[in-house]
Amino acid sequence: MKPGKTGLARIIAATGYSLQGLKSAYRHEAAFRQECWLVAVLLPVALIWSPGVVKTLLLIGSLMLIPIVELLNSAIEAVVDRIGSEHHELSGRAKDMGSAAVLLTMLLMGLIWGLILLDTLFL
Repeated sequence: MKPGKTGLARIIAATGYSLQGLKSAYRHEAAFRQECWLVAVLLPVALIWSPGVVKTLLLIGSLMLIPIVELLNSAIEAVVDRIGSEHHELSGRAKDMGSAAVLLTMLLMGLIWGLILLDTLFL
């Protein structure tokens, strides 16, 4: 185990690091900023619409997955860029896979929102 903070002090420090990561992502990643605005617009829609507890949780959960996966994608890109700027097949593959994960998450969110909308309107 690494020496350092333990207990509540570790939790407080980890929370600070997490907040720094969110702040850094918002400042340096345009896609993350756009997705935060998407959440800011659609989260109230999900809460006001409130098609039932489970469906509302699905709406919110699918929405929150997008910035979560974008944070992971941005972390992958930062590490790859830190290693070097020259083109390498594995670096490109890692970045492309991270981007694909974001795309699949957005498609999942669209599918969930679309199906719940259809269910609400027609069933």
